[in-house]
Amino acid sequence: MVIPIFERWGLSPREQRVATIAVFVAGVMLLSAIPLGLSMLVSSRRAANEEIRTALTAVNGARAQIRERQERKNSIAARYQKKAPPLAGFLEQNATANKLQVTDSADHPDVPHGKRYTERNTVIHLKRAGMLPIAKFLESIAKSGYPVAATRLNIRKRSGEADSFDVEVGLSAFDRNEMPSDKSGDQPGAPATPPAEKKP
Repeated sequence: MVIPIFERWGLSPREQRVATIAVFVAGVMLLSAIPLGLSMLVSSRRAANEEIRTALTAVNGARAQIRERQERKNSIAARYQKKAPPLAGFLEQNATANKLQVTDSADHPDVPHGKRYTERNTVIHLKRAGMLPIAKFLESIAKSGYPVAATRLNIRKRSGEADSFDVEVGLSAFDRNEMPSDKSGDQPGAPATPPAEKKP
């Protein structure tokens, strides 16, 4: 079969056959190239979508981590805003509430932890204490909401007495020291605002 247009161009029968074959070959190649091109386009778009999906997943994961970190930071800040009371009275109050008797207490010197935190420590002794009241006493301290921690716990069973123990408890409170901030608003080079005079 010869394409009629080739006859009008004045081609010889042999040239017409060659040209017709070339046109058919080109048509077949074009028809084969279209699906291949579409397949490559879809594949590239699928890869791009996968990259976008991976990026969105990473962003969402980072947001969750940032939110969790911020919540933890806010929780810590809120906990340290509630400063623990003097430990000796705090321990005695909780001991009395659990029917325990504090025989003596000793406050230790404050220990600084960097520039932001200070540790206060008090050690008390309980005599003839039952195990259940001791457990409730320690639980009440843990649930107090103050930034405190039991740093020492020595329990000694009293011989010849059922459910009777001598207990040494050391409790530490951690106070957060607010860092001084420059609120004067002075321009560079301006004299500093003098501190307020202390009233006698």
